[in-house]
Amino acid sequence: MSQKELHYWSIWYPKAASTGLLLGRGLLDPTERLLVHAAPPLLTAEIHAQNGRRLAFGQDLPATADTPMCLLRQDGDAIKRQDLWPDASHHGLPVLLPGGEVGILQAWWHAADHRAWRWQVEFYNSLD
Repeated sequence: MSQKELHYWSIWYPKAASTGLLLGRGLLDPTERLLVHAAPPLLTAEIHAQNGRRLAFGQDLPATADTPMCLLRQDGDAIKRQDLWPDASHHGLPVLLPGGEVGILQAWWHAADHRAWRWQVEFYNSLD
């Protein structure tokens, strides 16, 4: 039985410790877009295939706004960052939480003044 291909997304904070600090490493279905919750002001992101081959890389990506979420987008072998307040167009995207757990964004609401927000994420795990 062949196994489904998955990709590793690794998110680093490059300004901590001597060589950076891993924020999270998630294993998920291949995607070109990944939301990251509580992203640091500067991050480095990598996407690897399960065989270890690097698919894309973005080094020292600065925050573009002060928001609770950032959107990482694979663009060929590069990764781009956009900090944003999610809307309905982001529902269904995977979300990486600090530590590496990945869920799917189901709903997002925020106040007009950005001082409050509510969101729902669905998690699914399987040993198969």
